Amino acid sequence: MKAIVINEYGSKDVLQEQEFEKPTPKDGQVIVKVHATSINPIDWKLREGYLKDMVPFDFPIILGWDAAGVIYEVGEGVTDFQVGDKVFARPELTNRGTYAEYTAIDAHLLAKIPDNVSFEEAAATPLTALTAYQCLFEHGNVKEGDKVLVHAGSGGVGSFAIQLAKNAGAYVATTCSTKNVDLVKDLGADEVIDYTKENFEEVLSDYDFVLDTLGGEIQEKSYQILKSGGELATVASPPQEEKANKHKVKAFFVWLEPKGEQLKQIAKQMEEGKLKVIIGHHFPLTQKGLQDAHELSETHHAKGKIVINVI
Repeated sequence: MKAIVINEYGSKDVLQEQEFEKPTPKDGQVIVKVHATSINPIDWKLREGYLKDMVPFDFPIILGWDAAGVIYEVGEGVTDFQVGDKVFARPELTNRGTYAEYTAIDAHLLAKIPDNVSFEEAAATPLTALTAYQCLFEHGNVKEGDKVLVHAGSGGVGSFAIQLAKNAGAYVATTCSTKNVDLVKDLGADEVIDYTKENFEEVLSDYDFVLDTLGGEIQEKSYQILKSGGELATVASPPQEEKANKHKVKAFFVWLEPKGEQLKQIAKQMEEGKLKVIIGHHFPLTQKGLQDAHELSETHHAKGKIVINVI
């Protein structure tokens, strides 16, 4: 099978096309014929070597941890899925990811793709939607009536977080640039702060929850707008405990854990038309396609998700 791999850490130029044998399923696994995958910041952070101490993989490494496709083979002990099922997942973090024509996935991490959802939309969903879900509801305690700030609302995690928080009955504010104001309003944001024109910390106050996807100065200023006892979840950088304590708020760093049951809940909202998937860019599963996709992702200015079409 064709795969795009890295044999060393480095720039986008280390991404290379290589032939591999198709994987075979272990007990409890299925083999998915991948129709589409997507790009996430963890892909190029791992490629650059930033995560090599946290995730010490052996080379060659197939990056990519979103998959949407059709079950090609079923391993022993799998009873909920069969060959031919359309499925999507965020697989476990291994050195055999989803930039490939076939991938092995633990069956308990799978969800079926609703009939009204395309392979591309499904591929753009698992990692970012599960991250948003776990920030809001597993680590945070967002509920009806809460005031929630989502940073970078037009991005992958942000676009899902706005919708999930709204679906839970929260009042949602978000930050974005001028060009994305209409997009985040369409996603349901109640209040939009155009960061090119105003500072969110001067506009907002007394919030229950902040989802920080940016870190640094943005995270630091976010503590100021939370009420006493409020919560901040960050996927960007570990929280500054001293500053959180000073403002009498809780802050936590979220490292995604793939969970099939949560993805099934997300799939249900997609099936009901309550979750839109924002895809801004498409690239093919080729060496140049992945290099170009990584280059775009590294700018932090991609609109919505970057999808890789395998078929």
